[in-house]
Amino acid sequence: MRYIDLIDVTNAIYKLTIDACYNIDESLLNSIRYHQKTEESELGKIVLQKIEENDLLARKKNVPMCQDTGVTVVFLEIGNDVHFDGDIYQAINEGVRNAYIDGYLRKSVVAHPFNRINTKDNTPAIIHTKIVQGEHIKITVAPKGGGSENVSLVKMLIPADGIEGVKKLVLDTILEAGGKPCPPIIVGLGIGGNLEKSALLAKEALLREIDDTSTDPIAAKLEKELLEEINNLGIGPMGFGGKTTALAVKVNLYPCHIASLPVAINIQCHAARHKSMVL
Repeated sequence: MRYIDLIDVTNAIYKLTIDACYNIDESLLNSIRYHQKTEESELGKIVLQKIEENDLLARKKNVPMCQDTGVTVVFLEIGNDVHFDGDIYQAINEGVRNAYIDGYLRKSVVAHPFNRINTKDNTPAIIHTKIVQGEHIKITVAPKGGGSENVSLVKMLIPADGIEGVKKLVLDTILEAGGKPCPPIIVGLGIGGNLEKSALLAKEALLREIDDTSTDPIAAKLEKELLEEINNLGIGPMGFGGKTTALAVKVNLYPCHIASLPVAINIQCHAARHKSMVL
């Protein structure tokens, strides 16, 4: 049994939140640089160059990459040999609160979906918890902006729709979204489970490394085919046209009911903010 002080959790959330909003992941930045060379549209090349300049300036000046610093999504993997006293969710929200105030991050959370009164500190966070083996806690913070989240989708298909039905749903969704999610995007797909499980699978897919491939051969093939077909839509960087509409497609699968084919499409903007730490 290992004891972890909740102050350490609060401090970790604080650091990860600011880091995620200020500092683009290096592999993602390299992907943007790569696509500057392969993009056929001259305007698209310029947009990608400006995105890189923006991200590097954010690093240098210690400011957010984007004014929309999102709703704070936190993934917890808690070892079954870990013990802590008190409310870990309260500790997480304290870290979020302090990070958004001290880091001058935009407070985007409203307390009620209809009266729209801002909570003024970006709490509460959205927290997903998983119990795993061991005596450590892995914390991943993923601030998710509204523009890309607003064009995301969950749809209950039927088994007869099959892979072609999934592909059509994805392509139709991205074509309708156009430049709204600030492409180049990363597309997370959750296929299987049920309605809420598919959505979580899709969100988790966005946390995968930019250049990895699914270990499932059917999913890997779907990732490759969809990436090519999305980039043939012509939407391009920030919707100005070109072949760089998506940087990656990530497919996560889960068993499901014989009568169902749940599909969640979670679209991520080019900032793709997420940082992790193990305590």
